[in-house]
Amino acid sequence: MVQGAPLLKLPLDLYIPPDALEVFLDAFEGPLDLLLYLIKRQNLDILDISIADITAQYMEYVDLMTELRLELAAEYLVMAAMLAEIKSRMLLPRSADAGEDEEGDPRAELIRRLQEYERFKQAAQDLDALPRLERDVFTVHAEIPPGHSQRVPPEVDLRELLLALRGVLSRADLFTSHRVEKESLSLRERMSRVMERLHGGGFLCFTELFELDEGRPGVVVTFLALLELIKSSILELVQTEPYAPIHVRLRESTHPEPDDLALA
Repeated sequence: MVQGAPLLKLPLDLYIPPDALEVFLDAFEGPLDLLLYLIKRQNLDILDISIADITAQYMEYVDLMTELRLELAAEYLVMAAMLAEIKSRMLLPRSADAGEDEEGDPRAELIRRLQEYERFKQAAQDLDALPRLERDVFTVHAEIPPGHSQRVPPEVDLRELLLALRGVLSRADLFTSHRVEKESLSLRERMSRVMERLHGGGFLCFTELFELDEGRPGVVVTFLALLELIKSSILELVQTEPYAPIHVRLRESTHPEPDDLALA
């Protein structure tokens, strides 16, 4: 495109210095690669190739390399000599009495090498098509920033929590009375009461949150209130070592007011 218009013909007064621009579209890794390219370009069968046509095209490529002043590898000249030998052997007359396969096909060795090279080239292309690290797949590295420390509290096993609850229930049975009265226990009210006791921000023993004189219903409601607060990430349980007493405290990131919790 020149000034927005396509340029289809070069101007006659345009001077282009020799060897100003050279473009190589095809690069061959060796004489067998060149022969395989010439055979496939003409849609020929490797088992029935025309030695005369292939030899002529091969020599045109060798002459082109010579004109471009490229360093011609010795293997290209060896292949050219091999093609010339095969071509001359196929031009020799054969005796009518001799069997057709007495000397064999002069192209047999070349065909075998071409087939073997084609198999290895296809295998190399299949391997190159597989995902490769740092080309198609990249590893991700996530580093911890300096100065960052993560405090992991010891995990409280649910079985130990249930054992502590069983101990509280067994002590609550000692305060069982036979008074018959209507008593209303509210889970929200008990959650607010637990929050009031922990509002100071310190630790409190798990068993101290239960009022044993309320009996089993009060213990169960208090335990359910604790579970709801833990589920809402308002409380956390801490145990310094296995079988040690369990302590409860408010999480540092959340300090809701007890009145707000009661109105929720």
